[in-house]
Amino acid sequence: MTVVAVHPHRRGTIHEVMATGKSVSILLTFHALGRITQWQLVTHDVLQALLFPEEVIRGHRGRFMAHQRSGQHVIRAIYEYDGSLPVVVTVYYPYAERYFQGGGTYEDHILS
Repeated sequence: MTVVAVHPHRRGTIHEVMATGKSVSILLTFHALGRITQWQLVTHDVLQALLFPEEVIRGHRGRFMAHQRSGQHVIRAIYEYDGSLPVVVTVYYPYAERYFQGGGTYEDHILS
């Protein structure tokens, strides 16, 4: 996975990513960017969790939760779609035992 470009957007930043031969744009909201900083995560790792998650489960109001384990924790990226654009609403880094359901469940794929 390679970040090709980052563009400002009124709600945050759009990250253009190349992965598995496909180009994908993902909007990280200002709130999500703040949470990435707060949890001392790396944006690349969050994008990796979105594009290559261990599981994606359905949340409230049409949102999805992408999970990628990291040690005892899980990168949990909550996203929805604005048309066809994935919009990351928030990110956090809880203990995996609380939210990780075992992997293999994919309610959604950003890279379809």
